[in-house]
Amino acid sequence: MDIFLQTTSALNDETRVKLLKFINIYGSCCVCDLENSFSMIQSRLSRHLKILKEAGFLKVNREGRWAYYSVRSPLDEFRQACIKEIMYLDITLPTLKKSCIKEKDD
Repeated sequence: MDIFLQTTSALNDETRVKLLKFINIYGSCCVCDLENSFSMIQSRLSRHLKILKEAGFLKVNREGRWAYYSVRSPLDEFRQACIKEIMYLDITLPTLKKSCIKEKDD
């Protein structure tokens, strides 16, 4: 029951629904790209991403100082159904504004 409530409460916020749809469309996104795309301060964005991650929707991959968020795979049927429904919603999303430049190992 707790997992169900945590999952559904994570989707009870317009910003988190937009973030989930955005990441599902664009794939793995760096936090700095999400900040710029959504014009959101890092602390607020990180809070939303943490909630989505704890609800089982997202995974994080750290590369050096960068954190990349993507939809977790595999997802259980319930979370898959949630994302499927979100993809049907008529939501205006911001344009992806890439700002992170991966540093090459020397």
